[in-house]
Amino acid sequence: MTFREEAVETFLKDVFEPSKGRIRAFPGCQHMELLQYSSQRNVLFTLSFWDDEAALDTYRHSELFRTTWEKTKALFAEKPEAWSVEVIDAMPV
Repeated sequence: MTFREEAVETFLKDVFEPSKGRIRAFPGCQHMELLQYSSQRNVLFTLSFWDDEAALDTYRHSELFRTTWEKTKALFAEKPEAWSVEVIDAMPV
């Protein structure tokens, strides 16, 4: 997600902080973190792991997603991208 530079703090304080716990507690969410591009501080990524595609779709159709996304997209500088990927190889935990 590429935010307007002046909107990064607003996103962090007013959108991400109040919603992160609720997203992480959403049924089917195994893990969610926020990453920041080190050389372009207004570019952020969420990385999340879900039980399955159905759990992710349930979240995507929830009121929590709708309200969070509405606040988030108002802060963008560019059109966002989203990818669903599968882990091919991972380090054992």
